[in-house]
This record gives sequence, structure tokens and C-alpha cells, in this order.
Amino acid sequence: MTQQGVRWTADQVLALAPDAASRAAGGKLGAAGPWSEAGSSDEGTMWGLCKGSGSKPYQTVVDLADAAGPAYTCSCPSRKFPCKHALGLLLLWAGGDATVRLGRAPDWAEQWIKGRRRREGAKRTTDGAPSGASADPEAARRRSQRRAERVTAGAVELEQRLADLLHGGLAAAEQSGYALWEEAAARMVDAQAPGLAARVRELGAVPSSGPNWPVRLLEESALLHLLDQGWLRRERLPDGLAATVRSRVGLPGSPAGPPARDRWLVLAQYDTSDSRLTTRRIWLYGERSGRTVLLLSYGAAGRAPELALPVGLSFEAEVSVYPGAGQLRAALGEQFTPPAPTDVRPPGVTALRATARYAGALRDDPWLDAVPVTLGRVTPTPVEDSWQLADAEGGTALPLTPSAVARPGLWRLVALSGGAPITVFGECGHRGFTPLTAWPEGAGEAVPLC
Repeated sequence: MTQQGVRWTADQVLALAPDAASRAAGGKLGAAGPWSEAGSSDEGTMWGLCKGSGSKPYQTVVDLADAAGPAYTCSCPSRKFPCKHALGLLLLWAGGDATVRLGRAPDWAEQWIKGRRRREGAKRTTDGAPSGASADPEAARRRSQRRAERVTAGAVELEQRLADLLHGGLAAAEQSGYALWEEAAARMVDAQAPGLAARVRELGAVPSSGPNWPVRLLEESALLHLLDQGWLRRERLPDGLAATVRSRVGLPGSPAGPPARDRWLVLAQYDTSDSRLTTRRIWLYGERSGRTVLLLSYGAAGRAPELALPVGLSFEAEVSVYPGAGQLRAALGEQFTPPAPTDVRPPGVTALRATARYAGALRDDPWLDAVPVTLGRVTPTPVEDSWQLADAEGGTALPLTPSAVARPGLWRLVALSGGAPITVFGECGHRGFTPLTAWPEGAGEAVPLC
């Protein structure tokens, strides 16, 4: 925020929504009609009563001022975070509606705000304290060794399955059905190698998936074989590549090295889900260091992760990077300021430089699907039955990925451009470019595209 009364935009508010349904429902509540006793403070808290289906209105409080990040509470029964009422209250405030009057919080809101800040302060003072679970390093070493042995047994079994696939011919994979792959994935889960299990499941989706599927199956099988061999020969690898292999196999890791303090611009935030887990990816750009890092957070199936940062705002914080050659994942540490608007945007590169950046990253991590890239002065351009981002100068272009073409965000991107060059942040990989956030030429707010 909100320091000195600076307000967020509606796009920045809606970027916090856990899903499309919440965005739509929150948008409907961003009007004065259902709200009463709404108010806000100079320091960035707001509250209000929202009429619902019951006899009592829902009590909703939002706190944007705490350095630990945005926080919300609501008496509604929703399990989504933030709920539609919190989004509606934020939209009402962001729009400058007179319903949200500057004043003192009522007791029920003040009690939650003070309680939360007291808990956050206590948490910060106890961070880094040694835990009983890690008090016995020898026991931890034995557990790690036993898991490594299980993963090795799984990798050996998977190598035999890949050899059988090639000996029998790729065409046989089409008749085997998905059950064969699911059984192999379950074996990798038993071996405590969730990374291998996920790649096996991806293999099972390739047969009969469209033209040239045998080529894609062979390519993915080769990458899986390379990961297996990397694990089985990890002692011979450079430290950075060995750490990357452990991460790709699915072994847990911890941030390494001293934390880096910077003012971090929130470049993009989006969720992916399966039947077991919701994964949230948040890309940050260091305004002083020029470094791009990735935050990952997780929620149980059907529930959004708690960490949510509004796209286009920046905040002062420390992050600690995970080990591994070319790895961009980081853990968010202490936050010193709440998110606030900024004029900073990452410098853009050409389409040619973006592909070169991806090619260079593959040397450190052959299993990398994409790298974060900001394209400068590109124009969305239709080509046959798809779209591409063409450089304003230089005559090069990047095709959009099929998933990006199918998203509603494509038309937002086209409308923002209006045929003129814009700046676009996204992920560049072997399937093409996936736009996540865009800025108009010159001055203007960040526009989320996902």
C-alpha cells in the first residue's frame, strides 16, 4: 500500500484472487450496495460488514500495512483465501468509494488486527530457533541415507521400464493404456521420488496425443533417462548440477547461502492444480540487483495457498536462494515494508536474446521447461491459426504457447497493445512464450494476464 494513502488498482486487487470464480464473485461485491460500517485507516487496514444470505452480515477485515504481507479475515464459511468478501472490500477501497470512510476500526476489527500483528511479531523473534526435530544430526543422516537408497532402487527399476519400452517399440505404448504409466508412477512414489513420478505421469499422457506423438514420447523418455543416470552417477557431477538432479528427482532442499535484501517487484502470480495439490508460482524482480527469483507455495487440493502478492507492487524483503545450477527458486524471508506501487519495470530484451537465454539455461538444467524473460517493445501479431510476439525492430518473433493462445489473457494483451509495442514478462521455453504480465509503452500500471 497504502502508505500516505496510495491505493491499489483493481487489477492489483484481483491478482490476489485464488481462482476465476473468486474474481467474478469479488467483482460483484466491489460496489457499495451490500456494505455497511465500512472504513479504513491511514496505515492500510480496512473493514466492513457485508450482507449475505444469513441474518447477520459477514465481518470482513483486510490488513495491507503489515510487512509480513496482505492478510484477511472474514466470518463467512468460505475456505478460499482471500474470500470474495475480502476482494469486494478491497475493490471498494481501491475505487475510492465514499462508503469506505477514514476512521477508527470497530472493536471486532481492531481485536483481529492487533492479535495478528502480535502473533507475527512473536513469530519473527522465534524464527531461526533450533527445533527438536533436527537436534539429532546422526538420525537425520540415517533417514537421508535410507531415502537415497529407495530413490536409487526406483531409478534402477525405471531404467528397466524405459529399456523395455524401447525394445518393444514406441507403437506398443499406444495399446498399453494409461494404467501402465500410473502403476509405474505409483512405484516411484513408493521409492520416495515424486519428481520421477510426475515425469512418468507426463509420459503416460503423450501416446495418442496428436500428430508426431512418438517423437515427443522419445524426447521425454530421453530426458527421463538422463535424470535417472544423473541420480545414479550424482557423486561424479559438479556440486551445482548434483543439487539440480536432487531437486528434479524430488528430494526436499533448503535455501543455501546468506539472504539477499532488495526491493522486489512482483512480476507475476499464477496457480496450477492437480487432484492432490495447488501450486502457486510468484515471480519477483530485484530492483537493485536485477535478479529474478521464483517463490513457490502450496495448498491442499481445492484450497489456494496462503502466500499472495499483488502483481505490479514492490516491497523490501530478504530472499534466500535454493542450491542448484541455474536454479531460480527462493524462499521469502523477513519483509521490511508492505507492498507499494512503483514505476520500476524490468528491462526488456529482444526475442532472439530471449531464446539465447533459454538455450544457455539448459546447459545448467537440461530438464528446464522455460526461463523468465521480459520482452521489450513487442507487438502481438496473428500468424495462421496462432499468435506471436514480434519485435518492433529486428524482424524476429516468438510464438505463443498453445496454452497461452487458449487463455482469455491473450485478448487483454492484444487490447493493451492496440497494435503498438508493449513490454511483456513471461516464460520462454521450447514450446514458445507464455505471457504473464504486460506494461504499456511509456508510463502505465502492470496488467496481469493470468
